[in-house]
Amino acid sequence: MLIVVALGGNALLKRGEPLTVATQRENVKIAARALAPLGRAHRLVITHGNGPQVGMLALEAAAYTSVGPYTLDILGAESEGMIGYMIEQELGNVLPEEKPFATILSQVEVDADDPAFLHPTKPIGPLYTREQAEQLAREHGWTVGPDGDKYRRLVASPKPKRIFEIRVIELLVKRGVIVICAGGGGIPTILRADGILVGAEAVVDKDRAGELLATSLGADFYLMLTDAKAVVRGWGSPDQRAIKRASPDQLEALPFDEGSMGPKVEAACAFVRATGNPAGIGALVDAAAIIQGLAGTLVTADCTEMEWWE
Repeated sequence: MLIVVALGGNALLKRGEPLTVATQRENVKIAARALAPLGRAHRLVITHGNGPQVGMLALEAAAYTSVGPYTLDILGAESEGMIGYMIEQELGNVLPEEKPFATILSQVEVDADDPAFLHPTKPIGPLYTREQAEQLAREHGWTVGPDGDKYRRLVASPKPKRIFEIRVIELLVKRGVIVICAGGGGIPTILRADGILVGAEAVVDKDRAGELLATSLGADFYLMLTDAKAVVRGWGSPDQRAIKRASPDQLEALPFDEGSMGPKVEAACAFVRATGNPAGIGALVDAAAIIQGLAGTLVTADCTEMEWWE
């Protein structure tokens, strides 16, 4: 079975943790142990978030005033290499020595006219108080907005259209290589009318890019791993309830937060409709159990009545 796994930000950095190499590496070790059973039993393609990391790189670039600021596509490429290296190394430490790996810098096409460029919504970088965020916004011309009880920088998040390296990824998967690609949603790029490819000042949502990746590869399962045990109806309310299994139509009839679970639900529904194959959403530690229907939320085309966890 070919499984595409999208690792949430918690795979590298839990909310409130410092942006240190040691912290990120320790979290990648945890992710590697959770994914190792899948890597032994199935063909595996891994994508991941990069919000904290690309934000940190942007801050570092802004601090060096001798040159102009680096654009988000360049910083996205840097984060793909950094995170891919750590995932590749730590997975290699827990899987058989003969298992091959490859990290692919992945250019993802977005539309220059996507309305997301006019309305930044994607949070990146560390958490700030409101006063800190507003000060940084004045200094750097950023858009900032709330993220829970804190604030973060907001950037454009256009929808992904295609992954330019998909043929290379397909070739590697057919040879049994575990591929790490489209990290952080991939490197955002725009194909101009004259056929020239250029970078875009944006960060693509990793779950939507993961869906495009899984659909393009014809994956048998698309698995999104986060810090939530399952998709929850009415999160934070007295009658909240965890969903065990649902169809795309059933899930889309419910409201979800655009800043967290919304993109995951949207991506799961799109994948199931495009391929007829199941998608799963749940906690990193439950990766193998989600695929078996023993944890998390399964999204399937043949679900006639929504099922709940008791």
